[in-house]
Amino acid sequence: MTKGKISKQTKSRLIILGPLSLVCIIVFIVSLLYNLVTIYNLTIEKKHLEEKYLELQQEADQLKIDIEKFNDEKYLANYVREHYSYSKEGEYILKIVDDVNDTNETIDKISIELNRNYVIIALSIFFILLFMFIFIRRKNKRN
Repeated sequence: MTKGKISKQTKSRLIILGPLSLVCIIVFIVSLLYNLVTIYNLTIEKKHLEEKYLELQQEADQLKIDIEKFNDEKYLANYVREHYSYSKEGEYILKIVDDVNDTNETIDKISIELNRNYVIIALSIFFILLFMFIFIRRKNKRN
């Protein structure tokens, strides 16, 4: 065998093993990337679940405190009167509703809608006048 010449057997090996090794490398890289993405997603999910677990633990602690409070009859009576409008004998229940914020929000929404309508009307009038001006000017140029 001389330098630079490749035997027929070597060529057949390269033809078979070359694409096979290329496929193996591609499968390995795809598998590696898939596993890295899976690990990353699981890490994020783990962090999210740990935060949720802490929130649930805090909620459970608060519920235990509430249970202890509700065992006290005075606290329970005050809670029921405050939240469910129960009253003792001789008491009157007056509900004062604070709708000022709701009213202000409604007024703001209405004013925004009116401003939007004014802008649309003003733009419509502007374009109508612009088209009339262009139409009259062309008509004058023809005459």
